[in-house]
Amino acid sequence: MLLGREYYQTSFEPLLVLGPITIHAVSGVLKRILSPPGRPPRKLSNLLSLTGYGTMLLFLPIHFLTHRGYPMLETAPIYGVGPAELDYEFVKTGLKTWPIRSTILYGGLILSTTLHLVDGMTLIWNSWLKDSLSSKMASWKREARPKRILMALGCLALPVMTGLYTLFKEPMMTFTSMAKRYEAVYLTSLIYRL
Repeated sequence: MLLGREYYQTSFEPLLVLGPITIHAVSGVLKRILSPPGRPPRKLSNLLSLTGYGTMLLFLPIHFLTHRGYPMLETAPIYGVGPAELDYEFVKTGLKTWPIRSTILYGGLILSTTLHLVDGMTLIWNSWLKDSLSSKMASWKREARPKRILMALGCLALPVMTGLYTLFKEPMMTFTSMAKRYEAVYLTSLIYRL
């Protein structure tokens, strides 16, 4: 997170983060709306659809507003928490002050994006890549789907969730005044005020 700041928390953010996410979401919605009569769109109960819409409509807006939008507010007591002040202590404050809520939101974001990635890559593989590669590599069968999902959860989601758990267990290492500003950022969100 911190090492990539110079890319995603600068003027390049719209090009590197927001643009691709918006294009991906809009193309998914347009594909659903404009699908020809002979090829109905994927069911909303499909894992790819559930994770995509769950991420787009629930987890991502909450995450973006909490971590990028609300910290930039200049009102008291936030006073514009800048990108240099948004470090692991900000995440730690959320995890320690609202442990269940933060775990559900971070966990939901991580799990839904991981599952969306796995199902999306399977779709890309089966649609475009399988036939162009050798027959040995083209045997990504439907029966292997649960294995792929478990592997992705173990290799992608588990390390991130373990990192969140480690942050939760660490003691707070920020000034009380900064912690109060962090809490004010979280409390700007309706989700954290409930």
